[in-house]
Amino acid sequence: MEIEFRGAPVRIATGGRSHDSDPESPGIVLLHGSGQDRTMWQMQTRWLAHHGFRVAAVDLPGHGLSGGQPLESIEAMGEWTAALVHEIGFAPAHLVGFSSGSFASLEAASQDPTCAASLILIGTAQSMPVHPALLESSGEDVPRASRLMTSWGLGSRAHRGGHPQPGTWLVGASTALVDASPTGALKADMEASNAYSGAIEAASVIAVPVTFVLGREDKMTPSRNAAELIEATADSTVVTLDGTGHMMPIEDPIRVREAIASAAGWSGGR
Repeated sequence: MEIEFRGAPVRIATGGRSHDSDPESPGIVLLHGSGQDRTMWQMQTRWLAHHGFRVAAVDLPGHGLSGGQPLESIEAMGEWTAALVHEIGFAPAHLVGFSSGSFASLEAASQDPTCAASLILIGTAQSMPVHPALLESSGEDVPRASRLMTSWGLGSRAHRGGHPQPGTWLVGASTALVDASPTGALKADMEASNAYSGAIEAASVIAVPVTFVLGREDKMTPSRNAAELIEATADSTVVTLDGTGHMMPIEDPIRVREAIASAAGWSGGR
């Protein structure tokens, strides 16, 4: 669906169900990573929407089919996300963030505690410094950047071929997603992630439960680099996925889906 928000269109994937169909069910908001869009969640949204949740996988401003300019800081992404949660009537929502989206989720909950029922942070760390070659390519050569991201971001199993969705290739799908990003989106995200230093401070003031989903083979945000962030969180659960790299929502969609649903209170009974 598409809504108008702050003077620009925002595209939202609902998993095929209207938010009005069950207005009392818990809301889940999913935030994509750098240079990506709502379609990275396509193997989670439909299942969640048909198992007792309202779902909103959003294109951030200047990404996918959302209008406006890409936001230039993680703090701005967090403020925008918190406001959107209220705009669509989801507050308090279960905020799911992947990579740079995990920082936006942290910021949203720390800036506006009323917007969040819980956080599910996937592929996160206390900081996300970006390799200089990737940072440079994100502005001048997006195809090279997407291939660097795929090379570093997928685990060994994914590089051998295959995809959880039949007929699809993980390496090709991952590069195509970033290649299609609107002009300036990847660079803005990379610069925002590289500059952000507020994760520990944000985590320290969050009172809601936080689930960390980490990949055993993640080279971009190694699981050990989340230790201080986990320690700073008052109520944390850690789910570690074997055989996966950084791109967990597409590498291991079922276990990611299970982690999200469990954190959002699903017991298998709906």
